[in-house]
Amino acid sequence: MENIKSEATGQKRIDTIATDIKTLVAGISNGKPANVTEENMDKFLKNIKEAFNSWNNPVREKDGKLRMSVLGKPPRQLWYDRFSPKKTKAYDASLNIKFLYGHILEHLLLYLAELTGHKIGDQQKKVEIDNIKGHIDATVDGEVCDVKSASSFSFKKFKTGELVGDDPFGYHAQLSGYETGMGTKAGGFLVMDKSSGDVCFYKPDELAKPNVPNLIKTLQDTLKRNSPPDRCYQLSETKGGNKSLPIGCQFCAHKWECYKDANDGKGLRVFKYSNKFVYLAEVNRQPNVEEITKNFSEELKTYGKRKVV
Repeated sequence: MENIKSEATGQKRIDTIATDIKTLVAGISNGKPANVTEENMDKFLKNIKEAFNSWNNPVREKDGKLRMSVLGKPPRQLWYDRFSPKKTKAYDASLNIKFLYGHILEHLLLYLAELTGHKIGDQQKKVEIDNIKGHIDATVDGEVCDVKSASSFSFKKFKTGELVGDDPFGYHAQLSGYETGMGTKAGGFLVMDKSSGDVCFYKPDELAKPNVPNLIKTLQDTLKRNSPPDRCYQLSETKGGNKSLPIGCQFCAHKWECYKDANDGKGLRVFKYSNKFVYLAEVNRQPNVEEITKNFSEELKTYGKRKVV
């Protein structure tokens, strides 16, 4: 991406962005204000306004439509997105609030980065590959920057690089799509831990990122099938010898349909532990906690007459 590289200032490199933000905030905490101007503050507030308006008036896209943000989704999940009879469920209030402050935090991080001297450009720029469209968050110092606000669990994977071997939400594919759309291989993730406020920058190795044109072809072929491809992940084995859904399945809207044949055809069973729900596909030993499967009866009814392949 020669045009982007030529725009980089040379004064800052994206690799130092997290350290620079933390240094800036530490200075503010110690009485050293940042160089806030009317111009850069107006730009920041404009971005916040646009983020709020987008959240308040979301564009309802057809389920199963390929777009840049879903390139990392497993093929089976995308197949169900398109062909499942389940209608898209409205987000509950708490989750929707999380989406809103996640968008706000992302703009805040970019603003803080700009205050430290990093060059921010191309915010929400539209990119396209083979009719697959998306919007990048920004470029920072000439490199694509995907900004995330994450749970402490997910943040740790970005900070330590463990995301390479444990990427259930397909972040590498998403970044690679944005890079390919911008004509570059240079990019990374700027991430904030929503709980602790910690910030890190993670730049994946090229080997961790998929070939995007090949990936798009595979997903397009998947969506032409009459039946879903193989399941996305292997089941996890609990200490008690039961088999539970991995995290990539727990948050999937199609888990009930996908695992309708679990537990000898009875479907998933859900148990309430002190800090989480556990979805069991094979119960060999009854957990010594409350079973709450009945609480999901309405979701189970959705798939009552559909055969799982």
